[in-house]
Amino acid sequence: MASPNTERLISIDALRGIAVLGILMMNVQGFAMSPFAYDNPTMQMDLTGANLSVWAIAHTFFHLKFITIFSTLFGAGIVMMAGTGDDTGRHYPRMLWLLLIGAIHAYLLWWGDILVSYALLGMLAVKARRMSPSALVTWGVVLIGVSALLMVGGAWLAVPFAGMSETPEQDAMMAEMMAGMTQAYQAGYLERLPWNAGFAAIGQIGGLIAFGPRLMGLMFIGMALFKSGFLSASWSLGRYAVLAAVTLVAGYLLSHMGTQSMIAGEFDTEAMAQGTSYSYFGSLVLSFGYASAVMLLAKIGAFRLLLMPFAAAGRMAFTNYIAQTLIMTFIFVGTPGLGLFGTVERVDQAKLVLVVWAVQLIWSPLWLSVFRFGPLEWVWRSLTYKQAQPLLKRHEPAAG
Repeated sequence: MASPNTERLISIDALRGIAVLGILMMNVQGFAMSPFAYDNPTMQMDLTGANLSVWAIAHTFFHLKFITIFSTLFGAGIVMMAGTGDDTGRHYPRMLWLLLIGAIHAYLLWWGDILVSYALLGMLAVKARRMSPSALVTWGVVLIGVSALLMVGGAWLAVPFAGMSETPEQDAMMAEMMAGMTQAYQAGYLERLPWNAGFAAIGQIGGLIAFGPRLMGLMFIGMALFKSGFLSASWSLGRYAVLAAVTLVAGYLLSHMGTQSMIAGEFDTEAMAQGTSYSYFGSLVLSFGYASAVMLLAKIGAFRLLLMPFAAAGRMAFTNYIAQTLIMTFIFVGTPGLGLFGTVERVDQAKLVLVVWAVQLIWSPLWLSVFRFGPLEWVWRSLTYKQAQPLLKRHEPAAG
């Protein structure tokens, strides 16, 4: 009985670790550049040569993929923590504390926070924890379809109106806004606070409406994947191998088509709509391929050692997620930071991400060799249980 449990922990923790690292490759754009440039890469700085290649790689292999994995694991975590019984006494305090921490993160640190959405949706998703895997998948697909109608449909609805707002006056207004935003971010933490808070509010409202159904649907599917044994690496090697092969290829092709559509159309409104269509669905398929590949590796003993640093990063995903924000905020926001906002091109952004990955893959195992939880995991757990939880590991004295 010990082996499956160990396998489950490694598989889920490693996948969570890969997810929290992977989302930084997209999030770095939201730290280094304007939110407008996150959605429209032509808005700020160079997008040619190596910078375009970096954008294309990130968009093909990272865009929406790792937030998809993270969301499914959040759903699985609800079942793991709350179970399928009647007692959800600790779940709601847990979500409320996450909501508070997420709000602090969003409005004081970074507008791109996902924790607020997870906390709000998690309070609703827990109601579905006792549904069968097939019912969870069905409702999950329905919700993801609703989000597709809003996001993909919205992108296509904008096509007929392309160019109507592209007047010299509008362009001048946008240029002035971008210049003011860049100046505020480079000036210092307090100067950029109103900008960040405004973007956070807009992003959370719009995100919950358009992206929220997808997140909720993914949580449902995550519950189903956990209940079915997929996330505990309980399926056969052959099944994971076939799933990984099919979904990695199909997901890559769809995602690649989305990226190339945008580039070929020079990021005009129609090209963005077409690219969004491919990318929305490609991200779902490719993320499932990534997850299948990790489960396959978790079942092969020779790869366990390879997954261990990622598993440690996954056990500290909350801490690592917030640490990424603190690092990036220091680098890109002015006093007391370096104030490099709007000056670091995409190639160097990617290099910075690689450095943060290395640091977190090293420090996570080192921390967990001494402590039972990551720092923020310990705080969250202690707040939920209303008392400080033991943090230091207890090392038993050697026999004899």
